[in-house]
Amino acid sequence: MSDYHLSQVNIARMLAPIDSPVMADFVKDLDRINGIADKSTGFIWRLKGDENNATALRVFEDDFLIINMSVWESKEALFNFTYASQHAGVLKRKKEWFHNMADMHMCLWYIEKGHVPTPEEAKERLNYLNTHGESPYAFSFKGQFSAEDALKYSPKN
Repeated sequence: MSDYHLSQVNIARMLAPIDSPVMADFVKDLDRINGIADKSTGFIWRLKGDENNATALRVFEDDFLIINMSVWESKEALFNFTYASQHAGVLKRKKEWFHNMADMHMCLWYIEKGHVPTPEEAKERLNYLNTHGESPYAFSFKGQFSAEDALKYSPKN
């Protein structure tokens, strides 16, 4: 179903303010890792503010909660960037910068080509995943759902 792309959101609660020494290595790596994403096979779009990243965007009431959103040609393309690029090294260090979150903090869903997902849409999908579990409407890398599955699925309220 080539008329669809994969959208993703992940959120993280920082251990300290973004401009603190605790977060310095994370901040220092943002441009490099975002540059790798931008050049990755299958990358389409990512949410960004004035600093070319999304860390200054306030999507949640909690100032320590940051958001990352992007769109990819496929789940495989996103997976390869996440786990088979230099991004994987940043993931290994996440406990240095972020709290462990009890709820799901990452969510995937299919969108029509050309659609730019909003933070509100991402929050709704993430909330749905945490409330109802994996479905074609909102899932994790473990979910084996296709865009066709998503078209047939009617989300619960």
